[in-house]
Amino acid sequence: MISKAFQNIVTQMADVFPKKFGIADSHGLVLAYNGSEPKPEIMEDLVYAATNSEKLLFKDGYTVRVMSNKPYSEYIVYVEGTDEISKYCCNAIAVAANNVRHYYDEKYDKTNFMQNIIFDNLLSFDLHQKARELHVDIEIPRAVFYIKLMEGNSETGIYEVIRNMFPDKEKDFVINIDANNIVLIKELKEATTSATLEAMAQSILDTVNSETMHTVLIGLSTVANNIDELNNSYKEAQIAIEVGKVFDEEKYILSYDSLGIGRLIYQLPIKLCELFLQEVFKKGNITSLDDETILTINKFFENDLNVSETSRQLFVHRNTLVYRLEKIYKLTGLDLRKFDQAIVFKVAMMVHKYLVSNPMKI
Repeated sequence: MISKAFQNIVTQMADVFPKKFGIADSHGLVLAYNGSEPKPEIMEDLVYAATNSEKLLFKDGYTVRVMSNKPYSEYIVYVEGTDEISKYCCNAIAVAANNVRHYYDEKYDKTNFMQNIIFDNLLSFDLHQKARELHVDIEIPRAVFYIKLMEGNSETGIYEVIRNMFPDKEKDFVINIDANNIVLIKELKEATTSATLEAMAQSILDTVNSETMHTVLIGLSTVANNIDELNNSYKEAQIAIEVGKVFDEEKYILSYDSLGIGRLIYQLPIKLCELFLQEVFKKGNITSLDDETILTINKFFENDLNVSETSRQLFVHRNTLVYRLEKIYKLTGLDLRKFDQAIVFKVAMMVHKYLVSNPMKI
């Protein structure tokens, strides 16, 4: 365990610095020390002060600092006293313990192992060898949830919220990609369905919103039947987010299984998309359609090309709707009352939307 590694550092440092000091986790549990532990109420104050600041602090007669705040403040160092020696001791222990922690994570940490898998940093042979060393089940099914903080918001404890929702570090892995992106790799039962995964995603969405007052987007992968498929599932969850932002703007839970034709369009080269639009709109450009016309088209598609139902929902006379459809035909050369031409128009609208949302994509 890492506490043993921390204790070795503390024991060695005790020969250098004539101080009482130790290392504790973010819950106040002392993992390594060379003297008596601080009183519970003092330790609580030390942990709170350290985990809410990146700087070295003086608190209740102690010098304290967080070891690292990435991906979150997991460990703190405390030293009895507030003089210069206490300051140097605290900084030295934090640096040494961080180095040991990084080595420990590389060699023993399962979450770090899973991160290397989704980032495709391991060869297949090394992957299986490392899985056996860490006692990670190779064949058990898992799903990837890509959790993205909405633009304009800042990360406020979302990692901790999700970690608390899935506390079993042996089965469920929460990976902090950066300040706005978190990945959850969830171990599943064999009979897990898409509906079950979406229910899990909804639970995450609701919990994050209620505890942080922020909204997230969640991309769902298909189920990875073994550990070799995890990297592909990670990519699926990413694609679900990217495609969903373009074609399903009103949704917060985006499943790779439900992307439909949007997934195909997303994979097409930009040049091919441009040529397609030029070929479809020979008589004009889709940008020549005003907002009222676009609303009419979308409502017409929503009602399966039913003129009567569309006119009713738009509160217009049937003849008015027919006139608008005739106008669209004159502008574009496509008659939306004909199924095959309506399909072409629908795809063209999606392609146009994709190009508008990705002006710099190559």
